Amino acid sequence: MPTPRIEPPYYPIIYVRGYAGSSAEVEDTLADPYMGFNLGSTRVRQLWTGQVQRHYFESPLVRLMKDYQYQDVYSRGAEMPPDIEISPRSIIIHRYYDLASTQSGQGTRLAIEEYAKGLNDLILKVRDRICQGDAKALEAFRVNLVAHSMGGLVCRCLLQNPKVGSDEARQAVDKVYTYATPHNGIDLNLIGNIPGFLTYHEADSFNRERMKEFLALPETADDMGDLNGTFDPDRFFCLVGTDHKDYDAAAGLSRLAVGPMSDGLVRITNATVFGKWEENGRVTIKTCPRALVYRAHSGLFGVVNSEEGYQNLIRFLFGTVRVDGQLEVEELTLPKPIQESHDGGKQIRASYHFEVVVRVRGALWDLHRRTVAENSAIFRTFDEMLRPQNIRGTASSRHAFLFSAYLDTRQRVNPQRPSLGFSVDLGVLVPQYEVDHKLWFDDHYEGGYLYREKINLEVFPPEEKTPGASWTLRYGFDPETPNTTTQTAAPRTENGQTVFHIPVEQKTTPGITSQLVLRARPWNG
Repeated sequence: MPTPRIEPPYYPIIYVRGYAGSSAEVEDTLADPYMGFNLGSTRVRQLWTGQVQRHYFESPLVRLMKDYQYQDVYSRGAEMPPDIEISPRSIIIHRYYDLASTQSGQGTRLAIEEYAKGLNDLILKVRDRICQGDAKALEAFRVNLVAHSMGGLVCRCLLQNPKVGSDEARQAVDKVYTYATPHNGIDLNLIGNIPGFLTYHEADSFNRERMKEFLALPETADDMGDLNGTFDPDRFFCLVGTDHKDYDAAAGLSRLAVGPMSDGLVRITNATVFGKWEENGRVTIKTCPRALVYRAHSGLFGVVNSEEGYQNLIRFLFGTVRVDGQLEVEELTLPKPIQESHDGGKQIRASYHFEVVVRVRGALWDLHRRTVAENSAIFRTFDEMLRPQNIRGTASSRHAFLFSAYLDTRQRVNPQRPSLGFSVDLGVLVPQYEVDHKLWFDDHYEGGYLYREKINLEVFPPEEKTPGASWTLRYGFDPETPNTTTQTAAPRTENGQTVFHIPVEQKTTPGITSQLVLRARPWNG
């Protein structure tokens, strides 16, 4: 039997599902061969003609099969029977709840460390079945982990805990993509973090002290999202849900207990990871790429069975270009009465909210979405924006990181068009000012913007056949040239990356002077 050819970045995908609370949920999970990865959704949208049309999302499983020729590993009712060939483009389900079943297993739950050991063994089993002992295939073999909710903690337990699994399995992991994982635990209103004594059905897996244990974090750790130097944050993507209203678990009690600024179970601030290390006495923190989408933790409006989730998944796993966007604020002006009060020594307080929506050309969905109305906007205080030296000693706190977007040269709407097009809806709201602890209502209209604009962008990656060619970028502002680009941004080189600066300013009082800074680089080699 010939050894299958491994073609990066199309590595096998292991899906690790989320938490099943009750015994009935465990049995329902095991009854589904794909444990929810096959669930799709149907949404309704209105066309330009006024007609209503359904949008069918067939599920991540079906779409990966249709779009990228992936296949499952079931044959004749068995999982990976010994006589079938396993393709590198395979989707494998980590069935870690099998032993918890009263029908087909032992009826007992295991610790999360045991689930991670099972993932370790599955990675090596898939490797051996695909590579068949071929030295070149073994060297090229990698696997991508895609996980929902607690499944992301199972993945991190393997990657971070040296007592769990083996280095050869850890080193085989190319990328990790998590949907709505509580990387820093689950917090409830009034109660706070899930108590450690709630060991029933492993609910303590979301308690930070327990997480610190199975993630092998130091006792001094205060945020469990720390990858602790075990995995590159750039290769770990977090999809974050922001729609708490449509999460129906526990008859809606979950979304009431967790509240807004969450997906109904996991708060936005708890759903991402980061890398932290110390060098020359200075602590450096690198956040992971992430996208926020208006989807719930699970269910009919969940993050997994959504076009937004799928598009972020395939672009992170298979895309060719990564673009990071940051708003670097140079100046914020205040209303004249507020400025006079500030100059007169009165205490000024305000909260600045930054909205951003990222879309790709030709798409009918959002790649990334953060808005005030959906309780997901980026938040900065008055001191962070106007007196950053009082906060961190530098002006860096002024800069709002907006997005990481992955583009694919193979997914152009028009194959004859060399550019990769996307747009950024950017808004900075006028704050509600407070002067000496009293709200200032004069000339305040709720919902006002210091800046609000849709910026259209076209990235031109350098031609592979042209030595020394550089990136180029064109941009345009929607009111001037709707849905088109007219200006060229001059590229700069910073720390080995190509950087573009686009002016973002509103010369009013109040107003803003800033730069949209875009960093473009190749992705997936």
